[in-house]
Amino acid sequence: MVPPYRRPATLAQVNASAQYRRIATLVVTIVLFAVFVFVGTSVQVPYVALGPGPTVNTLSTVEVAAGKLPDGKVKTRPVPVVDIQGVPTDPTDGHLNLTTVSVSDGLSLFDALSRWVSRTETLVPRESQYPPGQSNQQVREQNNAQMSGSEQTAQAAALRQLNRPTKLVLTSVSDAGPAKGVLQRFDEVRAVGGTPVATVEQMQKAVRSHKPGDKVAVDVVRDGKPQTVTVTVGKIDGSDAKGKDVTVAYLGVIPAVVNADPAMKITVNVGDIGGPSAGLMLSLAMVDRLSPGSLTGGKFIAGTGTITDEGQVGPIGGITHKMEAAREAGATLFLVPADNCTEALTDVPKGLTLVKVDSLSHAVDSLHAAVAGKPTPSCSAH
Repeated sequence: MVPPYRRPATLAQVNASAQYRRIATLVVTIVLFAVFVFVGTSVQVPYVALGPGPTVNTLSTVEVAAGKLPDGKVKTRPVPVVDIQGVPTDPTDGHLNLTTVSVSDGLSLFDALSRWVSRTETLVPRESQYPPGQSNQQVREQNNAQMSGSEQTAQAAALRQLNRPTKLVLTSVSDAGPAKGVLQRFDEVRAVGGTPVATVEQMQKAVRSHKPGDKVAVDVVRDGKPQTVTVTVGKIDGSDAKGKDVTVAYLGVIPAVVNADPAMKITVNVGDIGGPSAGLMLSLAMVDRLSPGSLTGGKFIAGTGTITDEGQVGPIGGITHKMEAAREAGATLFLVPADNCTEALTDVPKGLTLVKVDSLSHAVDSLHAAVAGKPTPSCSAH
């Protein structure tokens, strides 16, 4: 059977077909590009970017709201970051900067890629900063609460460092705890089971030296009068020094070391900065303001670290970003918590000297040494 005859395509038809294919390819490309741009700019990734954040000189002043001007604008006035009233203070110079980490949320795919390529920021899972089930507002409130606690322990550590009067006071008594109806809020605790206590850690150790069910005498000062009350020790799930789950004794109270000088008032003004990592630098600022001489010698010093009422310095997150923020601001010396040294050594900004600290007293000694041009403890790779 002979196939039917087909007339060859004309040149015009061939050109039209090629043009059609080119147009179709262009249209598909444009559509795919538009989809890519839409996805890249509108779809959020489950990551946040951590980077260098604001840094504040704790020896300087900040502007706070002080009413409104006739034109409706907010009126401000300068106040010290660490404001000490009621007692003589010493002039200060130089810088003792607290440092922070910026957190960028709501990143698009393009945002995340650009920040990853730049290497100036670190991408981490969003849940590491904003736990599932918690709103951004709840996280902010927790950070603010941590900052308030840090301010309190910083004050306690500084006053104890300077041998100024402090006292251990109950800030809360649990309605479901064993001390309910026996101990009261604002009780000043002097001893537990005959063991004198002056710090939170001392009280915890004294309580945990007993077994659940033991009756323990607690010496307190209530309404200015010393007295002894008896509490039956309760039990709660906890962990030991190795992280192993154990049952520990507890009273169901929250103690805190506070200033015992009624004439002195210390207020910290740091704005919206949250978290516990400013403790060390706030303590140093208080020590500098309340003692003769200069801790800085005019130097630009920055640092970070949590602090306990006994003056122990603890590790923090984002150490390399905080170091970068400090160097960009002009710091030449940076106080690093001992447990952060290994990470800090992975990315040391040029011109920044690292000083290892594990306590407030060691930090003070190191600053005196640095000002005098003497060697200071440094982070090592070991």
